[in-house]
Amino acid sequence: MLPSYTSGTSTVPLLGDTIGGNLDRTVAAHGDREALVDRATNRRWTYGQLAEEVDKVARGLKAKGVGKGDRVGIWSPNCAEWVFVQYATAKLGAILVNINPAYRVHELEYVLNQAGVRTLIAAPAFKTSDYSAMIEEVKPKCAGLVDVVLIGQESWDELVEGGAGQDLDGIELSADDPINIQYTSGTTGFPKGATLSHHNILNNGFFVGELCGYTEQDRICVPVPFYHCFGMVMGNLAATTHGACVVIPAPAFDPKATLAAVAEEKCTSLYGVPTMFIAVLAEPDVDDVDLSALRTGIMAGSPCPVEVMKQVIERMGMAEVTICYGMTETSPVSTQTRADDSVDRRVSTVGRVHPHLEVKIVDPVTGHTVPRGEPGEFCTRGYSVMLGYWEQPDKTAESIDAARWMHTGDLAVMDDEGYLSITGRIKDMVIRGGENIYPREIEEFLYTHPAVLDAQVIGVPDDKYGEELMAWIRMKEGQDPLTAESVREFCAGKLAHYKIPRYVHVVTEFPMTVTGKIRKVEMRAEAVRLLGLNPGTNTAS
Repeated sequence: MLPSYTSGTSTVPLLGDTIGGNLDRTVAAHGDREALVDRATNRRWTYGQLAEEVDKVARGLKAKGVGKGDRVGIWSPNCAEWVFVQYATAKLGAILVNINPAYRVHELEYVLNQAGVRTLIAAPAFKTSDYSAMIEEVKPKCAGLVDVVLIGQESWDELVEGGAGQDLDGIELSADDPINIQYTSGTTGFPKGATLSHHNILNNGFFVGELCGYTEQDRICVPVPFYHCFGMVMGNLAATTHGACVVIPAPAFDPKATLAAVAEEKCTSLYGVPTMFIAVLAEPDVDDVDLSALRTGIMAGSPCPVEVMKQVIERMGMAEVTICYGMTETSPVSTQTRADDSVDRRVSTVGRVHPHLEVKIVDPVTGHTVPRGEPGEFCTRGYSVMLGYWEQPDKTAESIDAARWMHTGDLAVMDDEGYLSITGRIKDMVIRGGENIYPREIEEFLYTHPAVLDAQVIGVPDDKYGEELMAWIRMKEGQDPLTAESVREFCAGKLAHYKIPRYVHVVTEFPMTVTGKIRKVEMRAEAVRLLGLNPGTNTAS
């Protein structure tokens, strides 16, 4: 029996340059090609024009005293300025600190202090968030914060215009320098700052683009947030390493704006988490607009329901759509399906190991590599593994072992051909009466119900079995809500009795992070309240 280990061979070598150096090469090759489209403000830039904007911001930051290793925070929804700052900090060797647009005051204060942010670049406001007011509130508590620049305000103009005469030559940078801190959305306690290098994210973006078959002809619609690896690495860096164009459909995900951007900009690629694709597919005119340019795209962030994948291929024409799997700490992608993989492979696995990386599946208890076909914890090693959590060596040691394997906390199975399937999180696994139950399997089955739009399964406390299953279900429009009894009838004879949900809760939406990941920890807390359970004694009150 083969062990669950595989490595990604490639005839394409790793890139050895910095992000700024790589961008300069792309500009030299494709200066007149369109590089960036910001649809909300109706602005466009060629690669040559993008390079000018990036250099203006870099010079402006240098004039403010920002240098190599200094931390520059970015707190904004998606916009062109976000992209300028991303590449400008890379040229200076400053470390870009991505701040979640959904953060509130206490989270903002924590990140600014934990990362030691010197300069903060932010949108003045977005939707109901008054960023300016929150920044003013935390400034007295952030001793290291020297400058605040507000996009679209006078301070932004001063930044862009204030660097005239500054020289960007002579800045000595290494591809191994830290260049980015991304805070993980931890479910307990404060988030940890995954610290990534030029080498980490430049190469990951490049190889994501390689496996999507990108060239300078491609136009990538990026509705996922830039503050996350999905947007800034798999989107921006995949594009700029290939001379492709990034299309920003809206500041935050909007299914109507996304659909319009794909059609009107003739996008060849579309990104999203499954919930985003579900929303786009639910748009009334999705079958009427011209999506003929679409050929590929990426679904990632959470497991993709089989039915959703089939509809994306059949109704949106994304015949070469790929599934990616990864995490912030690994830059992010570790596995990806290929364009020539069968539809079945693409709907049932997260593909094979990425070029130049290793993956293995281990027993979570012993750490030993399990045989192929057996579940265990997904581990990966290679160029993509982060430098560590910013100033938290103890937390780093909990995730990266002595041999530099990153332990993801995800449960996975590797088949004989090296394809991997993610079966859930170790912490999401439900143990009912001694039986290990993986929610993903039940969720996939519930998607086959004709009235179900989306389904999530969690474990809730139970006095007899330790845990019981609860299904949260979103109904398709016009369908009557399902009950626990009707779900039991649907599952009877098709799922083992212990896998049939005892409780059913119909909702219009799931609690989720700004990146579209389901917050099962919130669902469990709400379930305890809804069902009148006492989590301390596993009994109903």
